[in-house]
Formats: sequence, structure tokens, C-alpha cells
Amino acid sequence: MDVERLMYPLVKYVVFGPAMRVMFRPHVSGLHHVPRRGPVILAANHLAFMDSFVLPLVVPRRVRFLGKQEYFTRSGVRGRAMAGFFRGLGAISVDRSGGRAALEALDTSARVLEGDGVFAIHPEGTRSPDGRLYRGHTGVARLALRTGAPVLPVAIVGTDRVQPRGRAVPKIGRIGVRIGAPMSFAERNAGAPRGRRSREVTDEIMQAIQGLSEQEYVNEYAPRPAA
Repeated sequence: MDVERLMYPLVKYVVFGPAMRVMFRPHVSGLHHVPRRGPVILAANHLAFMDSFVLPLVVPRRVRFLGKQEYFTRSGVRGRAMAGFFRGLGAISVDRSGGRAALEALDTSARVLEGDGVFAIHPEGTRSPDGRLYRGHTGVARLALRTGAPVLPVAIVGTDRVQPRGRAVPKIGRIGVRIGAPMSFAERNAGAPRGRRSREVTDEIMQAIQGLSEQEYVNEYAPRPAA
């Protein structure tokens, strides 16, 4: 067993998970939609930095997600501790600068699914600046069409209240996770041009997320925070 496989249960069940359950008392619905085995994509809205930690906490299977390369490359004891923490939660280091790096991120995500794993993604690409749901980027659709993995729409609720933008340490408060029925797009690999297929599939996924989250929808990409 590799180090990361040892770290994941340690972080989830011993170091981090128990504290999160006490602080946030997560209410979860639709967990029965998560298959016990086989590939699946969790496509969730994005309200706060802590969202990526919430899904590994509540989903019984090992959840993988992409993490900014900077989380894994900082120097010193603190940097090594941060890298270990993110790896322990299932994060995969990736260069998200765009171009070729975007294709490499897609390849990395596909390998998780091709290995029958669970991969979590925030189609909005960045945190919502105002609590509304923004247009999804098409990476989630390209991943679903490429691998044939089903997509579970997920609504994370309340994390923006316990960790508003600019707050590093969340405050105590209740959060929720609503998991929707699986969506399959295997039959979409014929017909419309690839770009149009990806856009249509992404929009369907975002509509399903909105139905669960009840957020106001904005048909434009969320602005990325200033560096």
C-alpha cells in the first residue's frame, strides 16, 4: 500500500474528519446514488475553499480531486505539512496555468476514472463570488464523454456561511450535501460536433446542480479572484 493510501484514511477518520463532523454537523442526502464500485464523477457547486474537503468527508469511497501545484511545492516544514495534508485528502497536484497543462489535468482525471475511482470536480472552475451558480466549464463533460463514467450532480450548502470569502479558518455552523441521481452521457459520442456536445452536456449538469442547490443561475463564467 502506498503512502497516500495510508494517509487518506488517517486524515479522514482520525485527524480531520471527526473535527469536521463536530464543527459542521453535515447533513447528507442522496448518498445511495454513489456506487460502491466503479468510476463516477462528482460534479459540485463551489462556494468556499473548504468544499473540496467536504466531499471526501461525506462520501464513503476514496475521492480524488485536482489541487493547485502551489499546494505541493512550498518550502519548509509548513510547506511539507500542507502537501501531506492535501495528498491525504485525495488531491492530485496539477499545473492549472492552461494550455498543455489543461490537457494534462484532463489526462490525470481520466486515469482516476479508468482505474474505477471517484473523481470530484467543480465545473465553475473557481468559487462563486456571491453565492450564485455560474456557468460551467466543459472539462466535466469532456471527462464524462471520454471515459463513459456517470456524473452525479452535487449541491454543497452552507459552506459560504461558515467560511465566507477571505476567512481562512471556518467558523462553527451546519453544512449540507445533496447528491443527485446519476447522469449518463455515453450515447452522446455521436451526432453533434464535439465542442457543441461538451457545451450541451455541461449545461445539463449545471441545470441538475442548480435543481439541487436552488441557487440563482448566472449564464457567464465566474470571475477568478485577483492574484
